[in-house]
Amino acid sequence: MNAVAIIPEQNLLQAIPEKLGISERWVEKGGVHWLASDTLHVRDLAAVMNKCHARFITITAYQMPGDQGLRLEYHWDVNGNVLGFSFQLAANSIESIYDLCEAVDWIEREIHEGFAIDFTGREYEPLLLRQGDTPGVNLRETGTPNKTATGLSAQEEVKK
Repeated sequence: MNAVAIIPEQNLLQAIPEKLGISERWVEKGGVHWLASDTLHVRDLAAVMNKCHARFITITAYQMPGDQGLRLEYHWDVNGNVLGFSFQLAANSIESIYDLCEAVDWIEREIHEGFAIDFTGREYEPLLLRQGDTPGVNLRETGTPNKTATGLSAQEEVKK
C-alpha cells in the first residue's frame, strides 16, 4: 500500500508539514500551495515527497536584488496539488537531492551552469552550454551590465 493511499487527500496538505517537523502552514498563491520555513532542509523535503509518492516538477532559480543572494523554489505535484518550497541560499550552495530523486539531474546541472550554485554531494559532467566556461557566466549578474554600441545595457536597448 502506498503512502498517499494511507493519507486521505483532504489531510495530505496537513500531513506534509507534520512529516517535515515544521509548524508553518500552507499559503495558496497562483494555484500553488507554498510552504516557507527557515528550518526546512531540502533533503528532508525530498524524503517526505518520496514517501508521499510526489512527482518532481522543477527547480526555479532567482538572483535576488542587490546583495540578497539567490533563491531556489522546488516544485512538486501530489495528486494534482502543486506544492512549492522556497530556499534562500546563504552561500552559493545547497545539498543535491539527485540520489533521492533522479528527476532533478538535468535542472540541478542547468542551475549549476547558469547561476554557479553548487549542489553538494554530486559530481558534474562537463558544462553543457559551452565547455570551458565558468559556471554562472550565462545568467548571473556579476557586476555592471555590459553596454551595447549605443551605450545602453541590453535590457535598456530592448525597452526602446
